[in-house]
Amino acid sequence: MPLLEFQCEKCAAAFEELVSSERLPECPECGAGEVRRLYSPISPPRKVGLSRAAKKDSDLRRSEREAARRERFSESRKQGPRS
Repeated sequence: MPLLEFQCEKCAAAFEELVSSERLPECPECGAGEVRRLYSPISPPRKVGLSRAAKKDSDLRRSEREAARRERFSESRKQGPRS
């Protein structure tokens, strides 16, 4: 059953209710059966990914890690094979 939003026609109370598609709920405030369903937009899809600043920071840290890795690799090549 979906959670829907309603508004009472008599007392103007707004409320949410789990209802099946066949019946309309009664108002929890005044008990009137004259309610109308309100339009409830769904939330937009979540943005996946990083913000511009976070992406820039991530790219900077990645390039620093790669530079350190290359430096360690060149140092190990200069030392020669280990015995």
